[in-house]
Amino acid sequence: MRLLLLLPCLALLRLSAADLQVDPVRGDDAADGRSAPVRTLARAIRLAAPGDTIHLQPGVVYSDSAVFANKHGEPGRPITLDGHGAILDGSEPVRAAEWEALGGGLFRKSDLVPSLNDAMLGRWFFLWDGRMNTMGRTSKGPKAAFKKPTELQPGEWTHADGAFYLRLADGADLDAANIRYPARANAVSQAGKGSHLVIRNVTGRHVYNDGFNVHGSQRALVFENIAAIECGDDGFSAHEDAECRIDGFVSMGNSTGLCDTVSSVTHYRNVYIRDCQGYDVFFIGDSPHSMENVIVESTAARALEIARHNDRPQNGVGEVVLKNVLIRRVAPTPGVAHVGTGVRLRMENCTLEGVQFTAAAGGETETRRSVFRGQSRLEIREGARWAGQGNRYDLLELVVGARRFGAADFVSFQQAVQGEVGSAWGKGEGAGADSSWHDKKSP
Repeated sequence: MRLLLLLPCLALLRLSAADLQVDPVRGDDAADGRSAPVRTLARAIRLAAPGDTIHLQPGVVYSDSAVFANKHGEPGRPITLDGHGAILDGSEPVRAAEWEALGGGLFRKSDLVPSLNDAMLGRWFFLWDGRMNTMGRTSKGPKAAFKKPTELQPGEWTHADGAFYLRLADGADLDAANIRYPARANAVSQAGKGSHLVIRNVTGRHVYNDGFNVHGSQRALVFENIAAIECGDDGFSAHEDAECRIDGFVSMGNSTGLCDTVSSVTHYRNVYIRDCQGYDVFFIGDSPHSMENVIVESTAARALEIARHNDRPQNGVGEVVLKNVLIRRVAPTPGVAHVGTGVRLRMENCTLEGVQFTAAAGGETETRRSVFRGQSRLEIREGARWAGQGNRYDLLELVVGARRFGAADFVSFQQAVQGEVGSAWGKGEGAGADSSWHDKKSP
């Protein structure tokens, strides 16, 4: 009888949720995280069971990464990482004692990070007194050639013959220069098989790969109120057949604002992107993605890219749905939006401003109540499928195949595409994105 009475109590104990504390200063990895905090995220993640929440210290900068490998919560009882505004920083300081002084303000180090490969090198940067210095190189975009060490000016770096080189003013102290390098790959990552995980209220910055990196067969992953700042590759990136929902995402200063690929399925709401370099938004693969309530202050070489993998078996047509998305070019150079072959884009109440839009042959684009404006063009190539309804156009010109159209012959454009109903040239009510959801004072 005592045993029978005890069994329900044991079941309740197993179902009870635990709050696990992580404190990099006061914590001890010999602790259980409940009665006393642990020191590292790795220890907290190992301890976490379905229903548990890992708590970081509000506002604290952690020199740590959250790596979830083959970790599972349960329906209604996810494993949650709540950052409470904490930052996961991937950088480490450059220390003069570890570098060789060559004279004239030039310093060299050949083993800065273990197992440096070409992919890492393509994403590399240094933080020079808090400012990201990529030397004109970015992961998925333009890559300037490495300078010769002798060509470096003060405040520059390069890589040659397996070594990194830094140049300061002659006589300057390397420790006092406050230079940091990205020592960790990702701020938050999932790998293998995982499910029912929630990541919220955390910022990842200064890693050489992605702020938030999702690999493997992942299900029911939720990200809320996250940010990725100055990462060497993507702010957020889902791969393989991972399934993620993201609500509240800020991506600033990354190589790519976000990039989801292969057969991943992602749905974004309330997104703000700026100061990126290679791509602002990049979807590549054969699966569905969506974005709603998005502002992109575009500076990347490509503002929007939707493409399929040409070297992978395709499971179907990759489809991207954009609702209430504003992409506004703020860089002095033109931006590019491209819908590739074998993919489908559906837009509703969107605005593209100052962005050159190209619909490639074999792709499909459907736009409703959207606005295309600015000193740019919209080109629909032969073999592309285009359908529009209630749109507004105010561009340099519209191009369909070899034919060009402007305000005076907009009706001819409608006839040429055979799928543009209720649209007009110029400004109009009821079309375009509404950015009032976004608090511009605190993106």
